[in-house]
Amino acid sequence: MTNVLGYLGMGLVMGSFLTKNMKTLRIVNAIGCVVWIAYGVITKDTPIVATNGALLTINSFRLWA
Repeated sequence: MTNVLGYLGMGLVMGSFLTKNMKTLRIVNAIGCVVWIAYGVITKDTPIVATNGALLTINSFRLWA
C-alpha cells in the first residue's frame, strides 16, 4: 500500500505539469505534495517530507497571494 501512495503522489505531481491553467497546476501539485508528505512520513524519509513540505508552502503561497 505504501508504494501505491508513492506512485499516486508521483502521478499527481507529474500530471500537474500537463495542465495549461496555472491555478489547476498549483492545486494538483499541492495535492501531490500532500500525498508525497504522507509517503515520506510512513517511510521515514525526511528529504521527501522536507522537499514536498517546501513545495506545498510555495504552491499555497502562490495560490492565495
